[in-house]
Amino acid sequence: MLHVLHFIESASYELCKSLVSTDEGSVWEHYACQPKPASMKDYMRIKVDPPGITCGNPPERFCTLENPYLCSDECDASNPDLAHPPQLMQDRERNSLITYWQTVTWRRHPEPLLANITLSWNKSLELTDDLHITFEYGRPTIMVLDKSMDHGRSWQSYQYYADDCLDAFNMQPKRVQDLTATNITKVICTEQYSRWVGSKNEKNVKFEVRARFAVFDNLLRLLRPSLGGTYVQRDNLLKYFYAISNIDIPARCKCNLHASQCLLVDGNLQCQCEHNTTGQDCERCKKGFKAKSWKAGSYLPTPNGTPNTCSFGCYGHSNRCSYIDYLNIVTCVSCKHNTRGQNCQHCRLGYYRNATAELDDESVCVECNCNQMGSVHDRCNGTGFCQCKEGASGVKCDECVSGYYWKQGCYPNVCDEEMLLCQNGGTCYQNQKCICPPEFKGVLCQQSRCEAGKDCNGASSVHLSTALLLLCTLLPTYLLATLSPH
Repeated sequence: MLHVLHFIESASYELCKSLVSTDEGSVWEHYACQPKPASMKDYMRIKVDPPGITCGNPPERFCTLENPYLCSDECDASNPDLAHPPQLMQDRERNSLITYWQTVTWRRHPEPLLANITLSWNKSLELTDDLHITFEYGRPTIMVLDKSMDHGRSWQSYQYYADDCLDAFNMQPKRVQDLTATNITKVICTEQYSRWVGSKNEKNVKFEVRARFAVFDNLLRLLRPSLGGTYVQRDNLLKYFYAISNIDIPARCKCNLHASQCLLVDGNLQCQCEHNTTGQDCERCKKGFKAKSWKAGSYLPTPNGTPNTCSFGCYGHSNRCSYIDYLNIVTCVSCKHNTRGQNCQHCRLGYYRNATAELDDESVCVECNCNQMGSVHDRCNGTGFCQCKEGASGVKCDECVSGYYWKQGCYPNVCDEEMLLCQNGGTCYQNQKCICPPEFKGVLCQQSRCEAGKDCNGASSVHLSTALLLLCTLLPTYLLATLSPH
C-alpha cells in the first residue's frame, strides 16, 4: 500500500486528455486529472467572532509574556500602523515585517476570553500538506478545530488541542502518529502544540489532517490564551490575548479527478470540468449524459489513472451515436419512442412532452392527436394544445365556438333561433339551412317564389291541371300491364 501511495504522490495527473493518433485517425485519450497544489489562503474568507473581539476599538495597551510589565505596545484600529485587523492573517508579509491579527486583552477575567475564526472557501478542498497557523506571543493553551460540510450551518469537531487534554476535554492525549489505518479518522486531543516552550521558540501549530480529511469550512475556536507556563496572574491581565500572523492552507480544489484547472469565477473557486462532468466539484454528469454513470476518477492504474468519463446518454431512446466531425459533437442516431434531438431529449413534431414522465421514460412523448379538419396542422404546443382554424376550439380543435356548426370542420351558422331566424314560416335545420314553405325561397326564406305582378294562385292551378292530365293518360296503361297474365 505504501508503495502504491508513493507512486500516486509522485504522479502529476495534470493532463485530462491528449490527442492520440490511431489507425482510424486522431482521437482524444482521457486521463484522471487534478489541479496543481496551491496556497489557498489567497482565496480564504475570514470571519472573526464575537463582534468587538479584535483589538483597537477603543485603543488599548498590551504587554508580552517575555516582558509582562513593559506595557508600552498599543493597538489602535484608527491608526494603520497600530491596527491589527483579521486580514493580516492572510497577507503577504514583506521586508521581514511581521503583521498579525490580535484580539483584545483578557481584562475581563475571570470571564473566558473566547474567539472564533471561521475560514471558508465555499468550495471543497483537498489538503496537500498539513494546515499551519503561526501564533505570535504564545500559542493558546486550549483550542478546537471544527469542520462544516454544509457551509457553516452545522459544525463537527475533528481535533482538540490542550496543555492538559484530560482536564480540558476529558480525553486521553494522543498524537496522529499513534493512529492506525483502521482509526485514522478518529477525533483526538493532542498536547503537542499547547504547552509553553517560549513564545519565540515555538509559534506554529500544525493541524495534522491531510491524510484524514478533506477541507471544508473550518472553525478555529480559541478557548484560553497562552499563560506563559504558569497560572493566570490577575494583577497583569494585559499580557493575555491571541495573535495570529499567518494561516497556511496548502491544498488543491477537490474536482474528483475530473479537472486540471480551478479558477475564481464570480468570487468562488470553480473546477473547470472535463470528462463530460459538471458542477462546482465536477460531482455530476453534464446534461445529456447518463447521470448514473458518474464516478469520481481514480489514481489507479498509475501513472495516468482512470478518468471514469460520463458516458454519452440518449435517455434510453437510442443505443447508437455518431460523431459529427465538422461540428465536433456527438449525437444520438435513430431516436425511438417519438423522440428527437442530439440526446433524444425533444419530442418529434406531432408529439409533446409528458410532464409527469422522466426523460428516460418510453412514454415521455405523447401524440398531439389534433383534429385534421379543425386544426391548422398536426403539431401542438408543450401542453398538448393544438392550433385551431377559425371557428374551431378545444384542446384537439374538434369543437366549434358559438356561432359555428361542425360539418367536417367548423363553418359559420346559416340560421339559428336567435339572430339568424328563418322567415315566412321556414324551419332552421341544424343551423345549416332553412327549410322553406313551397312559395318561399332564399337563405332565410326571405324571398317569394312568385314574381311581382303575376297571379301565383292561377299559376299553381295550371301546373296542377297539367299534372292531372298526364296522370290520367298513363294510369290505364299501368293497370293493364299489372293485371295481364304472364
